[in-house]
Amino acid sequence: MQASIESTGNLERRLTFSLPEDRLQTHISGRLGEIARTTRIKGFRPGKVPAKVIEQRFGQQVRSEAVDGLLRETFDAALREHELRIAGTPRIDKGEGELSFVATVELVPDFGDVDVSKLTVVRHTAEINDADIDQMITNLREQRRSWSPVTRGAQDGDLVALETWSQAGDERLPAEGTEKGSVIVGQGMMFEQIEQGLVGLTAGEEKTLDVEFPADWRVPALAGKQVKVTVKAVDVSAPVLPEVDADFITSFGVKGGDVEQFRKDIRANLERELKGALMNRLRREVGEQLIAAYASVEMPPRLVENEARAMLAQQIDQIRRSGRNPGDVPADAHEGFKDAAAKRVLVGLLVGEVARKNDLRLDPKRLNETMRLIASTYEEPEQVIEMYRNDPQLMTGLQNRVMEEQVIDWIAERAQHTEEKLSFQDAIRQ
Repeated sequence: MQASIESTGNLERRLTFSLPEDRLQTHISGRLGEIARTTRIKGFRPGKVPAKVIEQRFGQQVRSEAVDGLLRETFDAALREHELRIAGTPRIDKGEGELSFVATVELVPDFGDVDVSKLTVVRHTAEINDADIDQMITNLREQRRSWSPVTRGAQDGDLVALETWSQAGDERLPAEGTEKGSVIVGQGMMFEQIEQGLVGLTAGEEKTLDVEFPADWRVPALAGKQVKVTVKAVDVSAPVLPEVDADFITSFGVKGGDVEQFRKDIRANLERELKGALMNRLRREVGEQLIAAYASVEMPPRLVENEARAMLAQQIDQIRRSGRNPGDVPADAHEGFKDAAAKRVLVGLLVGEVARKNDLRLDPKRLNETMRLIASTYEEPEQVIEMYRNDPQLMTGLQNRVMEEQVIDWIAERAQHTEEKLSFQDAIRQ
């Protein structure tokens, strides 16, 4: 197999190659022969279908599959021949001939010797205590709370049903009537000055507030203006938390409502959350050190651009999931993500280089532990495990995640590191 190579940039190469015609025809003939022996076509006995009929019916599909398979094989051979380590997904286009192709690839930059012992990493630790479990039980009670009307003034934690309207100069919002809604005081559900203005209001009471909105406020008619906002508390209700009794505990799947088992289950869930949070912190720590040490290394531009576009798409998706409209997205909006994308690409490539140069391999035990940890958050863990095992895309994603964590741990163990103990709450706060 002959493949020519052309340098089109510091980290970009163009490979021109052709598929071997003889191997392609051998593959096609062999596959058509397999089909002829096993296929059933009305009017012909099994195994006796004429070759011409088989070729007319299956020839195009078989040829297409053969070209795809041989294309991947030939391309991989060309990479090995020229000792190219590529970054990202190659772009492969048709060449001048029917079996000719042109592949444009980006290369992994040369990082030299990656000496992780020169890095300085802070490794955070944390433990779960009874107070953390008590806090989680309080959180669960608040999720199941009910509301009881009160005659006193509203205070933090109360649910206030309210009506509002605003006067910004000559403009009234809404033009007629009021806007109706409800808010839990103290949870940041409204502009802070308005929300705090609800404190002390009793049911039926009204108050007008002088509010100065920031220039970037989401309502253009109010942005950057001094506005008179009238708020009326229609109803004020205080939270009523359920008792931690057998019924409450059973509702979370603990058979018999046993309080000790309930606390054990909560501890297991918190430990899982803590493990993930500490790994995220370590990943960030190691990543920042790698970025600082190798910031001068040029990154593959197309890979960075693709990552920036993916980050933009993720942000747009998050905006839509929150119920907001992202509006018109400029064609160059991804440019604002390029710095962050370059850092993410840098860390990803360095992690891969560390794994390659030190011959690190995926630990099957760690993979199974992570898979079971994920599955344990679902009602039918074994079904989730089976889903991962039967879905190559899901499994590949999990393998990449576990391998990355392995390399991060490997780097942290060999770097100069200090330990810093955190409380559980501080540890999970991102």
